[in-house]
Amino acid sequence: MNDPTTIRRLYGRRQGHVLRAGQAALVDEMLPRVAVPADGPLSAERLFGDERGLQVEIGFGAGEHLAEQAKAAPDTGFIGCEPFLNGVVGALGHIRDGGLDNVRVHMGDALDVIERLPDASLDRVYLLHPDPWPKARHAKRRMINHGPLDLIAAKLKPGAEFRLGTDDEIYCRWAMMVMNQRRDFAWQASSPRDFLTRPDDWPETRYERKARRYGHEVWYFRYLRV
Repeated sequence: MNDPTTIRRLYGRRQGHVLRAGQAALVDEMLPRVAVPADGPLSAERLFGDERGLQVEIGFGAGEHLAEQAKAAPDTGFIGCEPFLNGVVGALGHIRDGGLDNVRVHMGDALDVIERLPDASLDRVYLLHPDPWPKARHAKRRMINHGPLDLIAAKLKPGAEFRLGTDDEIYCRWAMMVMNQRRDFAWQASSPRDFLTRPDDWPETRYERKARRYGHEVWYFRYLRV
């Protein structure tokens, strides 16, 4: 396996606009209750108090997709990872408003969490609209690279699903090239419709709606761990 520590993401600002009082209170009061423990091995038992299926979203944006998936599968544990504070605040609001007790949040690099999970422990991993790092010299920073994919493959159960969504043409071509080199993922598409149409159980995000308003195509990739 390639060493995932050699391809850690380099993020920009951790915070955008200044938090309002209510948002700051969410961070101070709610985040400690739902935060992924900072160190040590992770498991469903440690995170949720029982054995259950686990899913991870890498870079959840404002958290609406994470919250909708968690609402639809209350007996599954969801781990959302996002390096940006304003996104974490958005997710905390969704967790509070939805009364969701099956979500844990990590403000930081998703790989730091994924590598602490047991092998073959995840039912699904989501990577939706990741930073495309469009310049060729930055390609090694993309999450779709063999180092991160080796780690994700190790943590997915056989037959589990990896979902990738993007509206960036460069990233789309890059992802298809890299994933085509893998023999541990099987692309679930038999026609263009399968990756041009959003599946019913794939909630639309604000980012996706914004992309469509700008006239961008959106691609939906589903891969099974084999």
